[in-house]
Amino acid sequence: MEPVKISSLELENVKRIRAVQIQPTKDGLTVIGGRNGQGKTSVLDAIAWALGGNKLKPDNPNRDGGATPAKLHVELSNGIVVERRGKNGTLYVTDQTGMKGTQKLLDEFLSHLALDLPKFLGGTDRDRTTALLQTLGIDDQLAALDGQIRSTYQERQLVGQDAKRLRAHADKLPQHSNVPAEPVSVAELVRQQQEILARNGENQRKREKVEQIKYEYDRTAQSESDLNDRIAYMLEQVEKLKSDLTEVQKRRASLGADLVMAKTTAEQLQDESTAEIEASIADIESVNARVADNQRKAEAVEIATKREVDYADLTAKLQSLRDSRTALLDGAPLPLPGLSVNEDGHLTYNGQTWSDMSSSEQLRVATAIVRATKPDCGFVLVDKLEQLDPQTLAEFGTWAQGEGLQVIGTRVGTDDSCTVVIEDGKVEGQDMADPVAPDPKGEALDWGTPKKTWGGDTF
Repeated sequence: MEPVKISSLELENVKRIRAVQIQPTKDGLTVIGGRNGQGKTSVLDAIAWALGGNKLKPDNPNRDGGATPAKLHVELSNGIVVERRGKNGTLYVTDQTGMKGTQKLLDEFLSHLALDLPKFLGGTDRDRTTALLQTLGIDDQLAALDGQIRSTYQERQLVGQDAKRLRAHADKLPQHSNVPAEPVSVAELVRQQQEILARNGENQRKREKVEQIKYEYDRTAQSESDLNDRIAYMLEQVEKLKSDLTEVQKRRASLGADLVMAKTTAEQLQDESTAEIEASIADIESVNARVADNQRKAEAVEIATKREVDYADLTAKLQSLRDSRTALLDGAPLPLPGLSVNEDGHLTYNGQTWSDMSSSEQLRVATAIVRATKPDCGFVLVDKLEQLDPQTLAEFGTWAQGEGLQVIGTRVGTDDSCTVVIEDGKVEGQDMADPVAPDPKGEALDWGTPKKTWGGDTF
């Protein structure tokens, strides 16, 4: 089904309008021009009221000085005729078969944003983004992804700061070379010293044994001399003394061998020095202090490295979330090439946020989104097109025409960019007499020349 557009409209005594009849261009731009205060915006307000319901009814819909209440007649391209007339502006809706309808029928295909585009344009970035994402049906998914991206980014930022702090701390800690990996134990050094002293003591005992053997050896020499002297005067004990002598000689021979061996062993003995251990014990506090420095630095480097790994993992997670977000938007049927939503939840068009867009770009984005919210609605109302220069206005009209979109807008001016010009509540060059009040007696009164038929009534 073709999107619904406005085929024609006829207005009487609405706000500043006296009597206006307009047939908007089907596709593209219809510009209602005129000077300030002539009734241009009244045309848009009247259309919005006619189609959008009493919530869009102007505070004072009836023209000051008008002889009759406001009367509106709008014909749509789907054959539906919409009228408001009477003291209270009662709504009358008739479809193409002649059946009567209500506001509910109009709401099925009309976009309220299209009737009140300034509200959309003047809203917040969040409102505009929400309108687009709800239309695409990805608002919840994108909001969830954006929430994860924000929390992951914040977490990564904190981890990165922590990693930098820890790395800086680790880099400042001292590190020493030529020291053991673990603190030195005093008890271990004392034990080693005692072992050396014990071995040296054993060596000393062996040296003393040499002296003892030598002493005994010297004594046997004296004994031998004494015994020889005694032989001369103790012949009666010769046999016994010879036996003693033999034993002494054997003992002396054995001790001689022991003495030679003991001397040889004693000469080969080398005492071990405890100077290195004593120096280590004296320097143990300094060594252990350097060991502790190295251990603290190693621990700090390990912690900093782990934090840097955490940062890298969060960076990968953040990129994955961003890729998912990009894929979600790439897969969504965006209503305008170049339109997207950044991670801050702001609309972007060709890389520009809303505040950086030109007026024409904002208008193009707004109309595209508004149309997407209700594809069955083929028109949009735009006020104050004077913010666009003639060339940009023409480009906007060409774009709307290419999109099959009907745009009805107002512009302060009377130049060639205006489709019609409103002056003093009427279309310039359009000969429509002001409506006059009906005869209280019920007789039809002439509204002026020429007469016209409108909605089945003759005026």
